[in-house]
Amino acid sequence: MDAGAKFKAAIEEKLAASERLTYEDGVALYESDDLAWLGRLAHGVRTAKNGERTMFNVNRHLNLTNVCSASCAYCSFQRKPGETDAYTMRVEQAVALAEQMKGDAPTELHIVNGLHPTLPWRYYPRVLKALKETLPEVNLKAFTATEVQWFEKISGLDASDILDELIEAGLESLTGGGAEIFDWEIRQHIVDHDCHWEDWSRIHRLAHEKGLRTPATMLYGHIEEPRHRVDHVMRLREMQDETGGFSVFIPLRYQHDFHDAKDGKVRNLLQARTTMASPAESLKTFAVSRLMLDNFDHVKCFWVMHGLDVAQLSLSYGADDLDGSVVEYKITHDADDYGTPDKMTRENLLELIRDAGFQPVERNTRYEIVREYEGPQTLAERRAEPQSVRF
Repeated sequence: MDAGAKFKAAIEEKLAASERLTYEDGVALYESDDLAWLGRLAHGVRTAKNGERTMFNVNRHLNLTNVCSASCAYCSFQRKPGETDAYTMRVEQAVALAEQMKGDAPTELHIVNGLHPTLPWRYYPRVLKALKETLPEVNLKAFTATEVQWFEKISGLDASDILDELIEAGLESLTGGGAEIFDWEIRQHIVDHDCHWEDWSRIHRLAHEKGLRTPATMLYGHIEEPRHRVDHVMRLREMQDETGGFSVFIPLRYQHDFHDAKDGKVRNLLQARTTMASPAESLKTFAVSRLMLDNFDHVKCFWVMHGLDVAQLSLSYGADDLDGSVVEYKITHDADDYGTPDKMTRENLLELIRDAGFQPVERNTRYEIVREYEGPQTLAERRAEPQSVRF
């Protein structure tokens, strides 16, 4: 038996015995060129945890401001005060947008913003309270740990008090952003703010202590190496052992700048020296993450950043969640010109999941089941239907 076969057999034995994979295992998995084998292993873990069910929710994204004091190297969203397309919503504007959302019957409102240099801290709990009054049945998932640390700076309060005020105003989960890559070897070159692993983990730990369930993300496919991805998920795995408060892990595919930037500026400072992750690399990242994160119930594919084809394939490489309807995602979108839509309706998502061979399950922000839908047609049922033939 050659070294490659021995490695595969050892990994399979560990998984069969529910033995935790090591850092070295994770790095070696990324070095494997057998994508089908990785997919089979990850799908086995996914199926053991969640069967053939694939979760989604009906959500809307709302970015209150794109004005940001930071200039992170990978970010195309941020604008400086006075730039042509810089904006900041008044509370009344945010409420008006929320009113327009009622017809879609969303269950979640996802709010992420720039680190605005002059907005007062009180703006944020005020806008949450107003949104909750407008959409009382909708879960408010808002603010990255980076934003919460920014709120500490501008308010003089500590994160515990800030979270208490936000929860009182209607907050039901933080978002998972601000994680990027935790390893300082890479992080120092891609972020331009002070929130790193120590503060990111501190703030999420506080949120977990207060009863919130939060997502965790990883931005991959830029200047990092596979070992940095493995280090990233190992840190999350250790913290999950401690708190049990992470609801889902979300690999986010790094993207180049908007191909249709209104002012023609390229704000992505990494773009000239990076290529974006290929579909195969994305599927490998989903598979390895699923295998390493044995204490995470769910792995999500955020379809906006991967395209619909890769999103469907990811469901056979460890992912069991396709996020939601999204609508107007402004942080990154369609950078690779795949023609990914701005919005997916509930019916679109049901069709996407069934077409990939899985059963759709609608969830809320806390991953509680809202509704289970019928699964896909069986092969026999599909064959029984007349098929159109083109000549």
